Amino acid sequence: MNKNRAINLLEDTFRTNYDINQFSSFIKELFNVIKIDIQDKTPFIAKQFKEEYISECKKIAEYKDASKKSMEILAVKLKKTTSRDRARTMQRNFISSWLSKQGIDAALVAFYGDDEEDWRFSFVKMEYNLVKGADEKVIIEKELTPAKRYSFLVGVNEPNHTCQRQFLELVMEERTNPSISEIEQAFSIEKVTKEFFEKYKELALNLKEAMDKIVSRDSRIRAEFENKGISTIDFSKKLIGQIVFIYFLQKKGWLGVQKKADGTFDEWGTGTKKFLRKLFDGKIVPYDNYFNDM
Repeated sequence: MNKNRAINLLEDTFRTNYDINQFSSFIKELFNVIKIDIQDKTPFIAKQFKEEYISECKKIAEYKDASKKSMEILAVKLKKTTSRDRARTMQRNFISSWLSKQGIDAALVAFYGDDEEDWRFSFVKMEYNLVKGADEKVIIEKELTPAKRYSFLVGVNEPNHTCQRQFLELVMEERTNPSISEIEQAFSIEKVTKEFFEKYKELALNLKEAMDKIVSRDSRIRAEFENKGISTIDFSKKLIGQIVFIYFLQKKGWLGVQKKADGTFDEWGTGTKKFLRKLFDGKIVPYDNYFNDM
């Protein structure tokens, strides 16, 4: 697949509502020779997960890599959309239970809810270690990769350029299926974290340069900075930090939760994921100066 087609495929998959057909198309291109065979596995969901958290589970495909490691691709519908963000331990435990019962080494999972605009794309892998038991006998101990480290939030309201970039080369490869290790590497948090701090530093330095120009030409602002002992770099770092924190609250759905007619509020976490943009556009409250008034 050429680069432009690959980019469009990733955009159509991860920048839109969850759609099982679109997700299946991505999986087919990612693994090249995989056979898509969507099966309803809801009846096999364990009771402790089905009662409260999970309403539906579909297996999209399965395959084995060159080392004979097995993987299932699943689509899991959650009973509460908020469980997509809050109940990651539950998701991890569910997949752990599923992999153990099926004898599968790993899973790629799309977690979504009734609100399909935003969903979670996760990778979970079983690890097996040899340990000594109480009687000194060697036994096999299972471990699970942390779901928090191997997960991307994607969808309409989720900037997910990193997710798309991580999978671009794999989708473009015209060869046999990638290994489970290569899929795991695509979810690697180390590369994502490094990129985040590089971008963070770039934004802070750009803001400092802009503030230097403002301070140099505006005597009133310059006097304010000097009197309070504020440097432009400290101001820039603090402001960027505050913005990142507010975006964290927005991502959690904690801003703009709707108030009902009876004075109560909608469920915590249901606030708009575009709160800051709507606030800036004057759609929430009017303002004269965005920085000073907000």
